[in-house]
Amino acid sequence: MMNQQLAPGRLAPGRRVYAVGDVHGCADRLFDLHSLIARHLTEHPCAKPLLLHLGDFVDRGPDSARVIARLSLGSPLRGVPMVNLMGNHEWMMLRALALGGAANAEHWLQNGGDASLESWGVPEGTPVAGWAEMLPLEHLAFLRDLRPYHVLDDYVFVHAGVRPEVPLVEQSWHDLLWIRGGFLDWDWSLLPEAPALVAVHGHTPAPEPELRANRIGLDTGAVRGGMLTCGVLEGDRIGFLQA
Repeated sequence: MMNQQLAPGRLAPGRRVYAVGDVHGCADRLFDLHSLIARHLTEHPCAKPLLLHLGDFVDRGPDSARVIARLSLGSPLRGVPMVNLMGNHEWMMLRALALGGAANAEHWLQNGGDASLESWGVPEGTPVAGWAEMLPLEHLAFLRDLRPYHVLDDYVFVHAGVRPEVPLVEQSWHDLLWIRGGFLDWDWSLLPEAPALVAVHGHTPAPEPELRANRIGLDTGAVRGGMLTCGVLEGDRIGFLQA
């Protein structure tokens, strides 16, 4: 039985969100976690479940291509809608593929893009201008369609976080995908138009999930030897599944 505790926000009756932290090419862990989620849903049916991934599907780990291949087919949970958010690593990847140039390529490669290219079978030494044509079109379409955030009831799901006291529609992509300072150490309401909104995010790894009054951190460093974590939000409670 999954242990639950009081969450800092609330979902409407009948709703449940399975929010998955940073995958970083750890395909086997992700697939195992999806199996745990499917089992949990079978044992504890819910009227309106949602599977949500918080971004950073690619880089550093060995199997970025397998991760994207699986998710580009649609939800792995039959009948369960899926929302996928963009992380800073997808942003770096798309920028390198779309714009090319030595600076964009090096920025991505220095942050684990070399492992992603290897997983797609791109030979070492291939010019950056040739990278995109070696990736399946459906994989590129999946990456380009990733959302910057998702709002549901008391929660805003976002990869890195939000800039405090800036309305959500005015948030910069850079903050949504990269922010740490000014967000992680902020102890008050985050968004002026919705003071009770709680951010559910990844991006900043920690040994265990982090629960604060205004945010929930779900990156537990799967690619660094930690666990891949799914936060299970329902009503005013949260529990965790890990693989």
